[in-house]
Amino acid sequence: MSDFHQAGLISTLHLLGSVDLEGLEKELLRHVKRRPIARVLPCLFSEPAGDAVPIIVEEFKKVDDIDQIVLSMDQMTLDEFKSSASFFSQLPQHLRIFWHDGPEMQRLISELDENELSIGEPGKGRGSWLAFGYVLATQRAAVIALHDCDIVSYNRELLARLCYPIANKSREYEFCKGYYARYGRRLYGRVTRLFVTPLLEALTRLTGHVQILDYLQSFRYPLAGEFAITTGLVRANRIPGDWGLEIGTLCEVFRNCSLKRIFQVDLIENYQHKHQEISPQDPDRGLMKMAVDIADTLFR
Repeated sequence: MSDFHQAGLISTLHLLGSVDLEGLEKELLRHVKRRPIARVLPCLFSEPAGDAVPIIVEEFKKVDDIDQIVLSMDQMTLDEFKSSASFFSQLPQHLRIFWHDGPEMQRLISELDENELSIGEPGKGRGSWLAFGYVLATQRAAVIALHDCDIVSYNRELLARLCYPIANKSREYEFCKGYYARYGRRLYGRVTRLFVTPLLEALTRLTGHVQILDYLQSFRYPLAGEFAITTGLVRANRIPGDWGLEIGTLCEVFRNCSLKRIFQVDLIENYQHKHQEISPQDPDRGLMKMAVDIADTLFR
C-alpha cells in the first residue's frame, strides 16, 4: 500500500493508483528529444540465462525513449562475450558492451594503475564508472539511468517513472533515486533494515542532526540500485568502485547538488530480484562484503 507522506529534506513522488503508461511514455518521448537518455546496465554473464534479463530485453524492445544502452559486463570469457553480444543484439537501441575482462579493457586498467590512477577492484562500482565515462565521451545523452539486471518484476513503468522527472527539463531535477516495497513470504532489504538504517540513527544520536545524516535518512531505500542523473552531475561526482556505489553516490550528490534538485520516486508496487547470501563468516562475500563496503564508503 502506498502513502503520500512527505518527510525529510528531499521531495518524494509516490505511486498513487494506476499509471497511464501510454500517456507517460508519449510525454517522455517528447522530452527526450531535448534530453536524450542513456541506460547503463551492470550485468554478469550468468544473468542473461536467468529469469530477469529476458524480461528486461523484451521491455526495452517496446520503448522508443532510450537512445543508448551501455552494458557493463564482468566475469566473462571470450566465448561468453560473443554469446552475450549475440543475445543483446536484438535490442533496437544504440548498444555498446563493456567486456571488462577483455584484453583491451585490461590494458586500459593496467595503464591507469601504472600511472597511480587506480579505479578499484572489479565490481559494479568500477564497471559503472567506466560506463559513465563512455557515455560522457560520446556526448549522445543528457541523462544517465542505471539499474541492475536481476529485476524479475521489471516492467516499462519502472523505466518511465525513473526517467521522466529528470528528462522533463522544466522540473529542473538533477538526481532521481528509485525506491519500492520488497516483500514476499518474508521481508527483504536486509542490509538497509538491519545495518544502514540503525547505523544512521546511531550516528544521529551521537552527533545530533547533521544535515548529511538527515539527508541520507530522507531516502526510503538508500541502497536501491536504480537512479537517474544528469550527465553534468555525473561529471562532478566521485564514483565508489565497490558495493558502496549506492550510498557513495548519495553522498556525492549531496556534495555537488542543491537539495531542491534531488528527489526519490516510488517505482513499482513490489520489487523482486536475486538475493545475496549472508556469508557471516566471510567479509569478502555476500551481504557481509556489502556491509563492509558501505561502512567504509560512509565513514570515508
